[in-house]
Amino acid sequence: MRNDCYPSRFSKFFLAPLCPLVKPLFRSFFRIRAYGLENIPEGSYLVAPNHRSYLDPPVLNAVFPKHLTFIAKEELFRAPILGMLLPHMSAIPIRRGSGDVQVLELALELLHAGCRLCVFPEGTRANPGEFLKPKLGIGLLAVKSGKPVIPVYIEGTDKVLPRGKKIPSLGHTIRVFIGKPQRYDFLEDNPKGYRKASEMIMEEIKKLSRC
Repeated sequence: MRNDCYPSRFSKFFLAPLCPLVKPLFRSFFRIRAYGLENIPEGSYLVAPNHRSYLDPPVLNAVFPKHLTFIAKEELFRAPILGMLLPHMSAIPIRRGSGDVQVLELALELLHAGCRLCVFPEGTRANPGEFLKPKLGIGLLAVKSGKPVIPVYIEGTDKVLPRGKKIPSLGHTIRVFIGKPQRYDFLEDNPKGYRKASEMIMEEIKKLSRC
């Protein structure tokens, strides 16, 4: 059983102490505005945001007060520089479309150890203004862990760093809407229950987009 939310000594003793200094600078540089911070509970939880840009993970890390662990697609870990950094940045690789059982087991271990896990329900980036059908994984984790799930709607990252661009376009405001945490362990612990949980979580995200 994992009992430490940091993936390496480098992460724990070098990157983590820098976060309080870097986060406000990052928020200011990218003009990030957060709403609903009072909805973030203590302890372990799941963060479930929409996904439209590669900028979404660092934006969430800049907004949430505590260290987040992300599940990220395996391809990112093969990038020349990013691939070396991701293992130290609390990112867990997953093979898209495979229903990676080992990754889901590790995610549950982290949640039960008191960590905070971020999973993009859509699994990949959606086009501007659109939402994709949620994957089963977020529902499985929500039902099996019994942890609160925080829906999040991110607005504006697809303008700052849209699909196909490598250099951010500054000048746009990024808004992060944080909803009230919900639990889904009342649903059946089977694929039908996981699907229902995933759909319910996605609906909470869509409600925030209409705020």
